[in-house]
Amino acid sequence: MVNLSGIRIAYGERILFRDSSLLIRPGDRIGLVGPNGSGKTTIFRLITGEEHADDGSISIDPGVVVGYFSQDVGESAGRSALQEVLEGAGKVHELGLQMEKMEQTMGDSAAMEEMSDEAMERFMTRYGEIQMDFQNRGGYELETNARAILDGLGIPESRQSLDMAGFSGGWKMRIALARILLLNPDVLLMDEPTNHLDVESIIWLEEWLSSFKGALMMTSHDREFMTRICSRTVEAAGETIQSYSGDYDFYLSERALRREQLVAAQRRQQAMLAKEEEFIARFAARASHAAQVQSRVKMIEKMERIVVPPDPKVMKFNFTPCPRSGDVVVRMENLGKEWPLEDGGVHPVFSGITGVVERGSKIALTGINGAGKSTLLKVLDGLTEASEGSAETGASVSAGYFSQYSGDSLNTENSIYEELAALLPRESKGSIMNLLGAFQFTGDDVEKKISILSGGEKSRVMLASLLARPINFLMLDEPTNHLDIASREVLLEALQKFEGTVIIVSHDRYFLKHLANRVFEIDHGQMKVYEGNYEYYLEKKGCP
Repeated sequence: MVNLSGIRIAYGERILFRDSSLLIRPGDRIGLVGPNGSGKTTIFRLITGEEHADDGSISIDPGVVVGYFSQDVGESAGRSALQEVLEGAGKVHELGLQMEKMEQTMGDSAAMEEMSDEAMERFMTRYGEIQMDFQNRGGYELETNARAILDGLGIPESRQSLDMAGFSGGWKMRIALARILLLNPDVLLMDEPTNHLDVESIIWLEEWLSSFKGALMMTSHDREFMTRICSRTVEAAGETIQSYSGDYDFYLSERALRREQLVAAQRRQQAMLAKEEEFIARFAARASHAAQVQSRVKMIEKMERIVVPPDPKVMKFNFTPCPRSGDVVVRMENLGKEWPLEDGGVHPVFSGITGVVERGSKIALTGINGAGKSTLLKVLDGLTEASEGSAETGASVSAGYFSQYSGDSLNTENSIYEELAALLPRESKGSIMNLLGAFQFTGDDVEKKISILSGGEKSRVMLASLLARPINFLMLDEPTNHLDIASREVLLEALQKFEGTVIIVSHDRYFLKHLANRVFEIDHGQMKVYEGNYEYYLEKKGCP
């Protein structure tokens, strides 16, 4: 269906790919992986024609429709969410518009009377052809399907007629995703489709993709989502594209094996080269060995050196030892919160929340988007006052709060180093540099201005500031957003070893399954406590 052959791409002196190939076959389910900046998005853009290779060829079978969901969402004001999705349906939507225009003509008696019998016959024949094509493409179910997809992605029918201008960036992402799903292309390319989705929407998308008949290639930082969907893995790294005939877990083990084999082959080659170079040095001055020396020199010159690509950089850290808190970290009694509205009314978020956060707990805070998870963390951290009830902090509790919007609180005029130095005034320069190094900021990177950092880089700056403080109660709101899989797993390992207490909001099920030992769920303004791990919670909820 799609074939990239002998691809080479370079940006100045930096080579992204050299002599690299990729084949997408009918029915493929491909997880596209690799470190940030390795060229994953470039592969998508090559297939869609948004970028062109310096060398090599890209071929797509005739008639194949390619759909691409990216993180770039343009402005769509003036259309409703439903209209935006319908207009992405490609040919079938165009056929619907043609039918609508012809039906308007058919309803205009004067226009119909002006037609000759021959023109009328041609008109009606053409209408019949369009109608048949529209029906065969599922046109009569198009709006029903569009509404069902939007609803599955968390946008109910009551909001589907709202103008696009009224939706935030995260909701526009969902609408853009719905638009691509309705297109139902032959080849579906998806760049981080689970960003901005809650667990319920992720599960719905899993089910939709499981029944999708076309070929799929996607990137995702959600390990569980990718493992459930993708049966083949393609890695972009080290200036090349490598294919693995298995899911993400298979890829990890096979990549390690391939690397061991490559290292062994490199050692054998280096040993052989050393032996040949020793022969050349010993006999270079002897006329009797001149032919042999020249032969070996030419052989060495022509030999392609085995190169072992460096391991991708990942965060590597452990939280500093924390002081012990009391057994009760937070006690909540009839806690409630409501936000004031512009018209003088109030919007109730939650009420009557009662529960205890105990020392050493690793709590997953769950609930649909808008349930009040972030608001509860802000109340517990004292960033906003409760409307009713109380949340009392226990003895010797030192709290740290990470928000998915924490990056907005950074001083954009500071460099990374200056920001950490301001947050940690008692730390030495060497200590701060070591800390930044653990979060992948080395050399000149530390002089980057906060204003030019990506979302992932800002998250790492905020996590670094939490690491250096003696905190025994962590409140984390989507800390894995913008982190790649490898960095998520380093953070997971650190939190597993963390001796304090954690309450975390995350839509990464793999992360929660391997961390949480209790679950607090906010549902319709109330909180339910599950005294078990995240798998126990999913089982009770009937979720896969």
